[in-house]
Amino acid sequence: MVIKNLGRVPYLPTAQAMQAFTEARQSETPDELWVCEHPPVFTQGLAGKADHVLFNPEGPDHIPVVQTNRGGQVTYHGPGQVVAYPLVDLKRQDIYVKEYVYRVEQAVLKTLDTLGVTGHRVTGAPGIYVKLDDPFGHSVLAKPEPGRDPFLGLGKIAALGIKVSRHCTYHGVALNVAMDLSPYGRINPCGYMGLKTIDLATLGVSASWDEVAAELSRRLASHLGA
Repeated sequence: MVIKNLGRVPYLPTAQAMQAFTEARQSETPDELWVCEHPPVFTQGLAGKADHVLFNPEGPDHIPVVQTNRGGQVTYHGPGQVVAYPLVDLKRQDIYVKEYVYRVEQAVLKTLDTLGVTGHRVTGAPGIYVKLDDPFGHSVLAKPEPGRDPFLGLGKIAALGIKVSRHCTYHGVALNVAMDLSPYGRINPCGYMGLKTIDLATLGVSASWDEVAAELSRRLASHLGA
């Protein structure tokens, strides 16, 4: 897997470049991993609903809303967030989308573990979450009682949204390192009203963007490599 650190790049041209790469790639094209951060932007997935954007996108707002062809709903990208775009040929890897998502999430979990943070999956809600009252503990999540908010006591630290075209993936995963989290309050993150978001800095983890980007890149290359 060829790893490319793009630095801080605008969202839309990067998404367009991923799509062009995927459409042009051949069976022998090496997989790539693009790692970057974006200036502030809200992105809306294919399943996104307008009422999950809690402000007027046509108004004089300084953060744009960009429609995308990835799965999922609305999320936020901004400085201090490691965004990783694995461009992987699933057919060559002989894995299905469900397995691919599991491997991406596992790479995030292992990255967090390296930093002393315990991440969790929530059934039916792609991404990685942490216990807000005990982010460094190792207890498993209790099965939520019927009618109980499955996100109670949790904060989302990594969001996942992918696109698969001709058995090849693009878009990817975003891990919050040290951000201004306030823009999340202007959306229902990933379509969930009141879902809390968190970053490593708020948890008290002192790690630079470069350090987290390098570790996540290494983990993704390991979990998605041939």
